[in-house]
Amino acid sequence: MSVSIDVAGLRPERVAVVPSPLAELGMALHALSEPGHHPGLRGWVTGVSARLDPHLADRMCEADFLWRTTFSDLFMPFAGLPGRSTLPGATLAEDLDLLDKLTDEQFVDAALEFTCALPYCSHGPDVLTDARLRRRALELAAARGPRQLRFSERLLDDPPRIRAWLRQFLQDCDEAFFAEVWSRLRHPLTADARHKTELLRRKGLGEALTATSPALSLDEAAARITVDKLGTGHSATGDGGLLLVPTSLGWPHLSVLHRHAWQPVLHYPVGSPEPAAPTPVEQLALRMTALAHPVRMRLCRHLARSAYTTSELAQAHGMTAPEISRHLGVLKKAGLLTTRRRGRYVLHQLDVTVVARLGGDFLEGILR
Repeated sequence: MSVSIDVAGLRPERVAVVPSPLAELGMALHALSEPGHHPGLRGWVTGVSARLDPHLADRMCEADFLWRTTFSDLFMPFAGLPGRSTLPGATLAEDLDLLDKLTDEQFVDAALEFTCALPYCSHGPDVLTDARLRRRALELAAARGPRQLRFSERLLDDPPRIRAWLRQFLQDCDEAFFAEVWSRLRHPLTADARHKTELLRRKGLGEALTATSPALSLDEAAARITVDKLGTGHSATGDGGLLLVPTSLGWPHLSVLHRHAWQPVLHYPVGSPEPAAPTPVEQLALRMTALAHPVRMRLCRHLARSAYTTSELAQAHGMTAPEISRHLGVLKKAGLLTTRRRGRYVLHQLDVTVVARLGGDFLEGILR
């Protein structure tokens, strides 16, 4: 499982690393709506929520499906503009002006991404003109609750009205809390972008991606970027560019914008506690599967306490040595065991450090 970006023919000058105030505001709204995703921001979330105007907090709930699950591509409107090479604005006002340049179709498709399951990696029907898709969108919105249904109805009936509402809401968020946040974050984000740009210039795209996140890799022969995520998707730079957008509020999310016909964007966290080598999702799946078997769970009970030989385990569990060996092989392939030789005996023991990290690795993997 992964998301890939075809970069065949991508010229070095078409790769840019640029912060976006609108993308950071989207991440701030996400953290405020889902603080459990961002334990490191708990103090900030508590402080902002405590002083938030009740009317603004109510408006925040009205459209929170745009940023609660993750956050909508509407927060990266520069990626949807013709030419697929537009850069983020230097200020929130400039980014909002780029949002205004999206067509109504683009705006509505991106806004309803999480409610009516519109095609993301390919071109599909237009929800503004397709009556069947409109009905389906409203049915799914109703399942999310009356507030989301009302918002979706207004969005489909009068896109310009909702566009104006959203712009005013984001400007009010800027005045209430985000301007102070951005004044503090834009300097380290700019410094990180400058560093990644220098890596691009001196060492190439592969080195820059590795420095951005260990979950990113470049296959130069295939001209393909792979993002190790618990999901699938595909995009291509084509005749456009590739954008890397840093976020200080984003960990553990490593987001990939790969919407059909939009410029690919990698939205990556900086200044985060991300480990040097996060567990690949394939390895994480192996470990979860290995531990799910009842026999291996019982073996782990022994192996967590001390090191044992295969024969000792076979005797303790009333099984044959070959049966025990097969189960140990599964645990070892998943990276859950350590082995050491003592004379002619091989001793196996559970790597409790790896097991202790599983909860965090699982959470990081599904939120990445």
